[in-house]
Amino acid sequence: MGKADLHTHTNASDGDLSPEELIEKVSKKNLEVIAITDHDTINGYLDAKKFADEKEIELITGVEISTVWNEREIHVLAYGFDEENTNFLSLIANQKQARRKRMKAIVDVLKKEGIDIDYAEVRAESHPGNIGRPHAASVLINKGYVASVSEAFIRYLSNDKIKQIKTEYAVLEDVLSVVHEAGGILSIAHPGPMYSKNEMINLLKHPFDGIECIHPSHSYKVQKMYLDLAKSRNLLVTGGSDFHGSGKSEYDPYLGVVTIGMQFVEALKRSARSRKNMIVQ
Repeated sequence: MGKADLHTHTNASDGDLSPEELIEKVSKKNLEVIAITDHDTINGYLDAKKFADEKEIELITGVEISTVWNEREIHVLAYGFDEENTNFLSLIANQKQARRKRMKAIVDVLKKEGIDIDYAEVRAESHPGNIGRPHAASVLINKGYVASVSEAFIRYLSNDKIKQIKTEYAVLEDVLSVVHEAGGILSIAHPGPMYSKNEMINLLKHPFDGIECIHPSHSYKVQKMYLDLAKSRNLLVTGGSDFHGSGKSEYDPYLGVVTIGMQFVEALKRSARSRKNMIVQ
């Protein structure tokens, strides 16, 4: 049986590698199927398609969407959607603007704390991708404030003032509606470190299609718990390495190691086809 990784990132958002470089790396890991799930953009997926075809790697449409639920930012993974759907493209265009506004607010907070940082510097670090906190972390590393991305988040980018910044990300209900309307499937991203048991119960009151059961942040016990939960609720199983590259995440070694079986991929593809058929009818 082949292996798949449905959670990877390129420099179209906050990854280290270009889409071509990611496909080259993936081909050496003997993965048959991947999804590029950049944050709030499908540009990496679009750029990677021809390279994936050349390497005979199946590339599933994917994106990791930042959304607002219960007055907090959460991440969801969308797969199998129509990449040309007008409402979907409008959603991710609005997300891009929301990211820029949020980063300007983050920079203002850091400046007030005496940090020498400017929005233009962060924007330069994000080129050509969607801007995000890892790009601010890179600036902090370059200027000697911290030694690593994780230290940047712990010391500066996850404090209470930054958590209190109101985002203009789409609310969860709207994201679910738009992705489903585009024939896509939505999975809850890396729930292990994110949600309590009660939060997951409340989150699953929404019409999610799947759970990311397999992720580097999940221990075997946590992984089994979510696999059992997905089975009991007849939900799809998704998973992957959450690869960003060595400079942006501690998950770099897991590419080609944290994978899911093809039976889960086929189930996801069947669900997406069924949803699209229902829309056409």
